Amino acid sequence: MTQPHPPHPEQRERLGPGPAEWQKRWYDVIFEHDTFAGRTFDFALFVVIVVSVIAVMLESIESYRKAWRFELHVVEWIITVLFTIEVIARLACVNRPARYLFSFFGVVDIISLLPSYLMFFLPGAQSLATIRTVRLLRIFRVLKLAHHVREGQTWLLSLKRTWPKITVFITVIMCTIIILGTVMYLVEGHADSGFDNIPESVYWAIVTLTTVGYGDIAPVTPLGKMIASFVMLLGYAIIIVPIGLFSAEVMSQRRTQDPDNVCMSCGFASWDVDPNFCSKCGEPMEQSPAAS
Repeated sequence: MTQPHPPHPEQRERLGPGPAEWQKRWYDVIFEHDTFAGRTFDFALFVVIVVSVIAVMLESIESYRKAWRFELHVVEWIITVLFTIEVIARLACVNRPARYLFSFFGVVDIISLLPSYLMFFLPGAQSLATIRTVRLLRIFRVLKLAHHVREGQTWLLSLKRTWPKITVFITVIMCTIIILGTVMYLVEGHADSGFDNIPESVYWAIVTLTTVGYGDIAPVTPLGKMIASFVMLLGYAIIIVPIGLFSAEVMSQRRTQDPDNVCMSCGFASWDVDPNFCSKCGEPMEQSPAAS
């Protein structure tokens, strides 16, 4: 007798004992991805999300807004009503609606509805409807891209573990920016170069240290230019610090997992994604059974 398959990660909200027949049918359509009805629903949801985002973008263009304002509003409200019905249906066919509502996808579903309803109180809030693009993350589960989901989890865990170090780094940078801004105010404050106060000077330090360089404020004195040159070089130097911390943690996390590929010739384990050849012996790589 065949053993039942383990539950899908999104099946944590599976119905309890004795659900109504309509709840079973809705659950199969909305949450299951292995049935024709479920795949059709997911594809339709994907199309509606894309249409919604395109409509919001077109409405932000003045020429389209003048020519198609009413039509774009009708499309937006039709999609909003469809999304509202979908969220209600999801809550109706799970055993613990509150648990789903406060899950990641539940929060995203609710937030994606808010802009359309907030427009009654905050004009222009409907532009925030582009947040619905986050709902496209479901496509990873629909297409069975488990490897991509695992990579995303690795990145989140790495960010969580490096966050204390990054927090210390950001604190040091903030202190440095305030000091540099104050120094530039003392040096350039009387030269009519835009450093009229310390907050303006701190703004300049942030823009310069991050190598953005808007150019709206610039030093004119020789000493100010020397300090600015130092801040620019410092900005390039510190960029690698958080990247290095995060990259090292990602590699550490990946090496605690099973390797994605193992060379059948020399046995070298590779964590690279689908390499064609072994980086050690140069022979063609074959995917390890654990990764398949």
